[in-house]
Order: sequence, then C-alpha cells, then structure tokens
Amino acid sequence: MATLRDWIHETLQAQLAPEQLDVVDESHLHAGHSGWREGGETHFRLDVVSAAFEGKSRVERHRLVNGLMDEAFKRGLHALALRARTPAEAA
Repeated sequence: MATLRDWIHETLQAQLAPEQLDVVDESHLHAGHSGWREGGETHFRLDVVSAAFEGKSRVERHRLVNGLMDEAFKRGLHALALRARTPAEAA
C-alpha cells in the first residue's frame, strides 16, 4: 500500500492536473497533539497551483480539495494546511 503522502500526491495530480504540487508531512510538528499518532501521516501542508481553481473562491477551492481527500481522512489524515492558487496567482 502506498504511503498516505503518495496517495494524496497521486490523487491531486490525477484530479487537478496541477502545475505545481507540494505535499509535505508535518506530523512531527504536532507530536502529542490531537489527531497525532506514532508513524506520522496525520498532518499535511499542501501547496497546489492549478487551473482547476480558476473562477473559484478560496472556500470553493478548499472544499474541492477537501472533497478529494475524503479517503485520506478515512485513512487517518487529521489536518490539512492548504494553499490553493491559480497559475496567474502563482506567477
């Protein structure tokens, strides 16, 4: 089974065709906090640049990504920090 980080990366790549995608496991920064567990893969920071965000508000972008992450939450994901930008915003 792929790591949760790999699953997140593959899913966002397939669904959003991003120009830039950074998936960083920051679980170690939350050791001992709510939702953390031994082995990590509970807290991730995402930076996504995709044309799929064109015409969408910040809330709509976050809802889109969170919806795609439903399976990740079922697999133990506790929290996402998300930066979702269009290519024009990232330029």
